[in-house]
Amino acid sequence: MLKILHVVPSYYPAVRYGGPIRSVHGLAAAQVQLGHHVTVFTTNVDGPGVSDVPVDEPVIKNGVHVHYFPVPWLRRLYWSPAMAKALHVQMTSADIVHLHSVFLWPTFAAARAASAARVPYFLAPRGMLVRQLINAKSRWVKKTWIALVERKTMRHAAGLHVTTELEEFDVRALNLPMPPVYCVPNGVELPDEIVPLSDCPFTSLPDKYILYIGRINWKKGLHRLIESLVKIPPEFSLVLAGNDEEGYRAKLDKLADRLGVKQRIIFLGHVGDRYKWTLYRHARVFVLPSTSENFGNVVIEAMAMACPVVVTPGVGVADLVHRVQCGTVTDNEPAALARAVCAIGVDEHAARTMGRRGEQAVRETLTWRSVARQMIDAYEEVLSAQDVRLVTQPS
Repeated sequence: MLKILHVVPSYYPAVRYGGPIRSVHGLAAAQVQLGHHVTVFTTNVDGPGVSDVPVDEPVIKNGVHVHYFPVPWLRRLYWSPAMAKALHVQMTSADIVHLHSVFLWPTFAAARAASAARVPYFLAPRGMLVRQLINAKSRWVKKTWIALVERKTMRHAAGLHVTTELEEFDVRALNLPMPPVYCVPNGVELPDEIVPLSDCPFTSLPDKYILYIGRINWKKGLHRLIESLVKIPPEFSLVLAGNDEEGYRAKLDKLADRLGVKQRIIFLGHVGDRYKWTLYRHARVFVLPSTSENFGNVVIEAMAMACPVVVTPGVGVADLVHRVQCGTVTDNEPAALARAVCAIGVDEHAARTMGRRGEQAVRETLTWRSVARQMIDAYEEVLSAQDVRLVTQPS
């Protein structure tokens, strides 16, 4: 049995922060199921407020011991003195540490504490070490942080955890010191049941709709998806589900109004885990037109529901979609997106075939239990190598 410590800046119930929260918990819970002791260190930050969770005792969630720590100041960095103290105590019993972020204080603090205690750690950048994203927002701040913090964090890591080959390529392009790379994908937790559409809060959805689920954010390419509606038959509507943390929907509304397609777009806001599977199941096609996406959890969720998918080359699972032939990988220009959506939407037989392929691929290789085994194998490889180094060191 391994004693595993995951460190991530935000966690359930702060699902507004997207895929990494679900991915980290999915991995941690599956590792518990495999017989390991798993602890998560995180903060209680949830947007402008805090999550309603205790900060003086762990919360047990699916067997995972989750410790929430307060952030008194510097909320954008998730700075927590209480976590700093607890990290040094926790390192005395941890076998392996897994860090899930860059550019944030918890990763910096945990990496330094692990190094001081000689506990090996994995670094998972979660799609943030991409030159295009670094240059797009807070460029000089991020470059300075890389020079002063992340370069050392990377140099001393026992392993770099990436979820796709595309993510590895993006990290290598930054010319950082590279530890051994372990490509382990995200998984999906299949639902026990699918809620009937009649029991959902969105029962009036049109029969033919294109679906997007995720943050309403500039990097997701939603403006191009809306522009593509002009070239898609009018019987198809676009359903957008997700949090709008930065007020980006207002820009999309203006764009849709100018293009004359506003009446074909339905914004659902946040859709909880209970109902999202119903959206996938009834959609004609799921589209993720992101500029950059290290993995794309929502894509494999759609695949699990036998929904054909359209993704752009910047989405990490694009290679999987192409290999499995469960959808289309296309350029993110509006005309190309429209052609891909129409090809699937019009040919119902081809769409069903693609959907079945995707569902089979997820059930065979992308359940969390299967993914957790791959991650445990990576941990054990690193620990074995560390034992060899300790034995061969001169006395």
